[in-house]
Amino acid sequence: MEYIVFAGAIVLIIVLLMGIEYLNSRKYRKQTLEKLYQSYGTPSARSYKADEMEHIAMYYLRHPEEHQIDGITWNDLDMDSIYRKINVSCSAAGDEYLYYRLRTPVCRQDEMEEAEARIHYFAEHGEQRRDVQSILFGLGRMGKYSIYEYLDGLDTLGERKNIKYLVSDLLLIASLGVMFVSVPIGMTAFLLMLCRNIAGYFKEYKEIEPYITSFRYICRLLEGARQMGRRRIPGISKEQDRLMECYHSMRGFIRNTWLIVFTEKGNGNPLSIFTDYLRMIFYLDLIQFNQALRAVRGHVSEIDEMVTLLGQIETAIVIASYRQSMDNGAWCVPSVQYVREQGAGRRITIEDLYHPLLDRPVKNSISTAKGVLITGSNASGKSTFLRAVAVCAVLAQTIHTCPAKRYEAPFVRVYSSMSLKDDLLGGQSYYMVEIGSIKRILDQVKSAKEENAYVLCFVDEVLRGTNTVERIAASTQIMKMLSADNTLCFAATHDVELTKLLEKEYDNYHFEERIGQDDIFFPYRLMPGPAVTRNAIALLKMLGYDERIVEEAENMAERFLESGSWQTAAGNRDGKA
Repeated sequence: MEYIVFAGAIVLIIVLLMGIEYLNSRKYRKQTLEKLYQSYGTPSARSYKADEMEHIAMYYLRHPEEHQIDGITWNDLDMDSIYRKINVSCSAAGDEYLYYRLRTPVCRQDEMEEAEARIHYFAEHGEQRRDVQSILFGLGRMGKYSIYEYLDGLDTLGERKNIKYLVSDLLLIASLGVMFVSVPIGMTAFLLMLCRNIAGYFKEYKEIEPYITSFRYICRLLEGARQMGRRRIPGISKEQDRLMECYHSMRGFIRNTWLIVFTEKGNGNPLSIFTDYLRMIFYLDLIQFNQALRAVRGHVSEIDEMVTLLGQIETAIVIASYRQSMDNGAWCVPSVQYVREQGAGRRITIEDLYHPLLDRPVKNSISTAKGVLITGSNASGKSTFLRAVAVCAVLAQTIHTCPAKRYEAPFVRVYSSMSLKDDLLGGQSYYMVEIGSIKRILDQVKSAKEENAYVLCFVDEVLRGTNTVERIAASTQIMKMLSADNTLCFAATHDVELTKLLEKEYDNYHFEERIGQDDIFFPYRLMPGPAVTRNAIALLKMLGYDERIVEEAENMAERFLESGSWQTAAGNRDGKA
């Protein structure tokens, strides 16, 4: 009788502990979901680990397409920071698909219209949006790695068979039977087999543990697909139908992984502790893993499609949230001309443009069918304006949302050469890196012309890595090549000579400064025409340089502008421009 009471007490304690954990988990889920709902329409406050972006990029790397945003352009525009500001996803699928989307322009009008319909639906239907968010919250993230890093490594596991595990289980059970004949012998055999199985389990489990994590995520994908497919959400009905098809094609995988995912190893749950011992002794999750491995290898395409569909759905919610977070509705749905009609121009028109990473941006507008050459003093806003136009074009063709009042342009391939560095490890000077970067743009201009496509490119300080005479000569010819009829080039330069040499091919604009007695002010307003002011020498004065240096530098600059040649104070000619 005492044994029965004791056993009952143990069971009751286990049930109580499980009940407490269940209630705590529900409370945590409710609180976290409430924070998720409230964060809609606000900039992302998420922090990222040092190498997290490398894993987030895996879906993009797994789905290469023509004319995606290349690495140089992505880094020039600091698109990682823009991604972080936009991303309010709560699942790995959302994280990875949004990154892929920002690097992959939508090149078909019907595809963009479908994406816009999803965005608009979730912006207008808060209840359905929150319902979908709760499902995606259950999907969660993988942890350190992407699901694609695990899928790519499946082949390294080779063919795994269960026969050795089953033999070990039979021997363990047989040792229990020996106890009925001889307790000492049976107990000894049982303990030996128990130790052998546990030691063998840890050795085997260490090899497959990362993949078990991925299998748990696949099960959450399937559960997310099932839950999403059962809802009635008109805005994503096609995606729901396909998710259910993927779910039904992989239902066998769930049967082969129920023990693996039922409780996670070592989480403190009493039931988990109990099943942990069963797993170790009888190799239960190793046996299931081998069965599940075969199922995964046969359904990689369905797994990829579920990630894609769930990622598309969450990305629509993220974009809707980003639009609402933009100050005072300072955004627009762009007008992108996807079909290049006969005689259609290459004009780009942007009103009230601003850079989305700035807290208090100054807005500028531009409309041009020619290249744009921007001059101006240091820190006046040239580079920021170039980046703002480039980012606007990228966002227009990826997430269909522009940080501007109006955006009209043909579909373009975006390339830049702006924030370059010398390659110490590769042994390349800055100039070599620079000419290689610009050469890739020229190659794209040539191929785009053959394909009847447009290129929109951005160059900051053309050929800054070489001497003045050769820089101006080579820059002039390069910039002329970048003024082809299928290309729009936005370039910034300090070389005022280029404004004259390229005045037929480029519209001239400038940014200026206002210099006070002891201060300098930048309005950051785009002005027509070439720059007529300078501030480099004035800044020397403000920083306390010797007055003779400042005065002689100003005199030399004035004489050069008047005569076109450099002369010292004594009037000796040192060389012509």
